[in-house]
Amino acid sequence: MTQKYPEQIDKTRGALFAGTFNPFTIGHADIVSRGVEMFGRVVICLGINIDKPDVEAPMRAVRLKELYARDPRVSVIWWAGLTTEAAKEHGCHVLLRGVRSVKDFEYERDLADINRRLSGIDTVLLMAKPELAFVSSSMVRELIRHDVDPSPYLP
Repeated sequence: MTQKYPEQIDKTRGALFAGTFNPFTIGHADIVSRGVEMFGRVVICLGINIDKPDVEAPMRAVRLKELYARDPRVSVIWWAGLTTEAAKEHGCHVLLRGVRSVKDFEYERDLADINRRLSGIDTVLLMAKPELAFVSSSMVRELIRHDVDPSPYLP
């Protein structure tokens, strides 16, 4: 994966932040804000995972749209298909992925190489802040599911 320096990045086309992640997990807002700084805009892509249906995804899409409603640099889309196709459709020149561990980084790096070979779209991997790396995402999901603000439990 080619590492680009900020001055080499085309900030006019944006980045697509996608995956089967829960967008309210630890580090999500940090990855989105850093993506906006690097690429000018971020398209958050929620999709249908046929292998692992997610009944909460439509609710998360609504909450995400509310969360970013005041920031014109961030948009939320619903996409049924390949994320590389969503990136092309929405004018994004990179896929943006957040990782929380070295193991995740190695896995995502391998996927990034495959994506680039198949689609020509680069993937930029951003490590979550170290203080967020060991907070349980499942705990935060449960708090949110029960309408409890998770921020008092975060570092």
